[in-house]
Amino acid sequence: MITEKRMKTEQKTSQSDVSRRQFLENSSLAVAGAAAAMQFPFVITSHAAPDDPIRIGVIGCGGRGTGAVLDALGAATKVIYPQAGYHTEDVAQTGPLETKNIKVVALADVFADRLNTCRQQLKKLGINIGDEFCFVGFDAYQKLLAVSEINYVILATPPHFRPLHLRAAIEAGKHAFIEKPAAVDGPGVRLVIEAGELARQKGLGISAGTQRRHLLSYNETIKRLQDGAIGEMLYGRAYWNGGVIWVIERQPGWTDMEWQLRNWNYFTWLSGDHIVEQHVHNLDIINWVLKGHPIRAYGLGGRQARPDKNYGHIYDHFAVEYEYENGVRMFSQCRQMNNCDGKVEEAVVGTKGSSNCHNIILVKGGENWRFRGQDSNPYQQEHTNLIGSIRTGKPINEARSIAESTLTGIMGRESAYSGQTIEWDQALNSTIKLGPAKYEFGALPFPEVALPGKHKFS
Repeated sequence: MITEKRMKTEQKTSQSDVSRRQFLENSSLAVAGAAAAMQFPFVITSHAAPDDPIRIGVIGCGGRGTGAVLDALGAATKVIYPQAGYHTEDVAQTGPLETKNIKVVALADVFADRLNTCRQQLKKLGINIGDEFCFVGFDAYQKLLAVSEINYVILATPPHFRPLHLRAAIEAGKHAFIEKPAAVDGPGVRLVIEAGELARQKGLGISAGTQRRHLLSYNETIKRLQDGAIGEMLYGRAYWNGGVIWVIERQPGWTDMEWQLRNWNYFTWLSGDHIVEQHVHNLDIINWVLKGHPIRAYGLGGRQARPDKNYGHIYDHFAVEYEYENGVRMFSQCRQMNNCDGKVEEAVVGTKGSSNCHNIILVKGGENWRFRGQDSNPYQQEHTNLIGSIRTGKPINEARSIAESTLTGIMGRESAYSGQTIEWDQALNSTIKLGPAKYEFGALPFPEVALPGKHKFS
């Protein structure tokens, strides 16, 4: 089940995250990925071909970035789902599509050791990245985007940097796969939406790491729900209640900035807190089912089970009630605590029945339905769909859907932090930009844990 699989994946260390993709070591595609290929940027035309070259640059070479590039290389001989996610009008049905002619060109990361770990993983597959295409530092992304051969970038740095990197990638004329979430604050969300519009104007694709949107089971189920299978929607539920994920203890000699970057999950300016970074998957599904976003959020949360400063200053549990424009409510929970009952799922209830949103529809007094097809690997399928849409000249653009789901999480976070109801427009138009004014290694104190009634949001 995808929710269980993702929960286990999120709880691994970023180093061991690569292990779930080690199947590629024995894959013939690894050889194809390492093969020499045409040295020019991809240009979308009305005569796009199934083997147009894909030249990948990876920005953010930790476990998530390394896993994503291996998934891109493994995205072979799959069917593009014509109804994939939010943007059905952008995806052409092409039938089986072999994602050949793929090459990894360059790597970029703030830390040399993270880059080298990714580089060694690729080398095991026969993919050798030269020193001249390995970039380190806060400006490494700019150097990678200046490589004209690259036409497909994987953005897998901590979420704080995603809006800046996405905008730069689109301005540089690159298609982009962006990990979730899309941002950590309102200004970042607005920048992602703007980048999405620019990408649409330039004929560039953007796909996000909300991989459920690329599962056939979710697509077929949600299409039926939107067609009225359970009548008028009454309410939805969304959960990501799991255990504590990886934590990086501070090492001697690390500055504040280095430790926070390496331990990024536990700092709101870098991750958005786990309601944004992790629970975004479930929030995204309910937004998708309801074909919109909430208009307000009323929530609570706290920090109870992990007070140690190794866990930064984020909360360990949230409970939020979201209201949508049509009056439908979503009840949301997320928790990172060990030795508690786990629940990672979504559900909706309507006037005629209910559904878990991904493979079961129960109809009162009617015929129930169950998805009996076979899902592919969603972490590969999201790359298959993006690459396939590029090659057919109709690139997917998921910027707005991931931006809206990200802001849904931000609303819930700020409501819990402040103890106040947060409106959609208030969150979207907020001028609060999280993070330092300048990116450099050195002192970087982090705030105290947000206290409801005292924390302010505007």
